[in-house]
Amino acid sequence: MSLFDLRILGWGPMHDPPFETYRSGGCEPARVAGHSHDVYTVLTAAGSRLARVSGRYRHQAATRAEYPVVGDWVALRGPATSGEGVIEGLLPRRSAISRKAAAPNGKVEEQVLAANVDTVFLVSSLNREFNPRRIERYLITAWESGADPVVVLNKADLCADPDAHQDLLGPVAAGVPVFLTSAATGRGLEALAPYLGAGRTVAFLGSSGVGKSSLINRLAGRELQATGAIRDDDDRGRHTTTRSDLILLPGGALLVDTPGLRELAPWSSEEGLDQTFADIAELARGCRFSDCRHEGEPECSVQTALDEGRLSPERLAAYRKLRREQAFLRRKQDQRERLERQRWGKQLAKATRQRERSGMARPKTKG
Repeated sequence: MSLFDLRILGWGPMHDPPFETYRSGGCEPARVAGHSHDVYTVLTAAGSRLARVSGRYRHQAATRAEYPVVGDWVALRGPATSGEGVIEGLLPRRSAISRKAAAPNGKVEEQVLAANVDTVFLVSSLNREFNPRRIERYLITAWESGADPVVVLNKADLCADPDAHQDLLGPVAAGVPVFLTSAATGRGLEALAPYLGAGRTVAFLGSSGVGKSSLINRLAGRELQATGAIRDDDDRGRHTTTRSDLILLPGGALLVDTPGLRELAPWSSEEGLDQTFADIAELARGCRFSDCRHEGEPECSVQTALDEGRLSPERLAAYRKLRREQAFLRRKQDQRERLERQRWGKQLAKATRQRERSGMARPKTKG
């Protein structure tokens, strides 16, 4: 008997073609709801199961970004009702929330926080934690993910003038919905309802202590996620959510509660930065030189806007800093790709030599 309608879990017609090969091989579709060490919690039509990736999957995955994360659709093989299943494959992601993370070998690599998300709630609290520069970074990450960003300014009950904070985000979040909410009082939660339709997946992204878990508990109508008090000395939160979880609301929406992030380095490209800084990108079209860096070049429209007060020095400084980070990340990514090509080239050459030696050593057959 089916406990879950896969459509409620987000399954749609676009998933059928890439899954056909796995289906013919005896697998069933499952959505990742949690992950702890090597064990995944997945949801299938029959309910919740535990699973691990297969040895073949582990061997073929070149980076940890290729491993399943919360929100992913996977091909599951195994007993239908009891025992651990085996994850044989990963379906293509419609969206992926990623950030730059340090690898054990000192290199940088992509860390995927959640996948197949429709909307990202970028949660910030209206206390000393409020920082437009941090929200810019979250916006870049959201635009890069392929999901639609929504800024949620929480803890409005603790702020003397929440509307003023909302106005401060005018140039930062241009074109992005910005809502004032309070998990404690319920203020503004009705404005989030249009994003919480059945089968829709919404991820909550933000620093520790901004109230992501409290908002989820309020939307669910019960205590699902642990919450903790913020520190009195700096209004910063303590880590109460230590892993991502997929939560099914009574109305059919799926929420992803991600751990609080101390810092966020976007795993970004040109598009996400330009979308977040659309005002500067538009000004740059009027510069005399197409490769203008906006650092003293003649007839620079960005510098003119700065001099005339139409662009704040803080926003331009943030843009320049993120541009430098992007250039550094691109160099690292190019270096990793070169090393990966060299590694595969060496493996191919080794395999070719082994085949040639094997052919030379083959005994001749009598005609």
